Amino acid sequence: MLGIIVNTVTVIIGSAFGSIVREGIGDRFKGAMFNALGLACLVLGANAALPNMVRSEYPVLFILSLSIGAVIGTWMDLSGKIDRLNARLNVRQGKENNALQGLVTGLLLYCIGTFSIVGPVLSALSPSHGWVFGEQANTFLYTNATLDLVTSTVLAASFGWIMLLAAPVLFLWQGMFYAIALFFGDGMPEPMRCELSIVGGVLIVSSGLGILGIKDCKTVNLLPSLLVPVIFYICLMLFK
Repeated sequence: MLGIIVNTVTVIIGSAFGSIVREGIGDRFKGAMFNALGLACLVLGANAALPNMVRSEYPVLFILSLSIGAVIGTWMDLSGKIDRLNARLNVRQGKENNALQGLVTGLLLYCIGTFSIVGPVLSALSPSHGWVFGEQANTFLYTNATLDLVTSTVLAASFGWIMLLAAPVLFLWQGMFYAIALFFGDGMPEPMRCELSIVGGVLIVSSGLGILGIKDCKTVNLLPSLLVPVIFYICLMLFK
């Protein structure tokens, strides 16, 4: 559990520091940071998706997940709701800032990936499975914390104080996997984690394309895609 707390605190520290220095950063340098962040999203997303595609039990599941999720998200107009909330926020602040989209990007970067999912599971299993699992869990979570410290600083320097909201979400996300593993042993099945990483990686790439201004894929509308692999594997377990 300590690793989860450390990971959450690093996001808070990074977000706070980035928000403080934000006002002193010129528009030219903010543009450079946006480009760097967009490129980082492309690399991190590809790194999450591609290695797991080789291990996928159902190679077309991620395509179905994205398609079904896109239809559901578009029907619910998730992206439109975010855009309207963002417009209200811009009116209050008196300046244009795509802060809520930045928050979504941050949550995807923090929450999707092996470190953020497997780390809490191993942390919960470590008391009954010896020090090796505990040390590996700490390595996962502390490595993730280091990455999130840098990422949260850059995101907050670009989008501001709203990035602090990602910290409690990250804590609940990792805490959920910790609790599942604590009560049910192995926690999330490896095939499900694999499919989630593929879909999540694609969503991170989608965010990167939007940040770079290459293509607005309405990433928020694709968020329901993350539920499809979970429902699929739960159904498999129920009817096996």
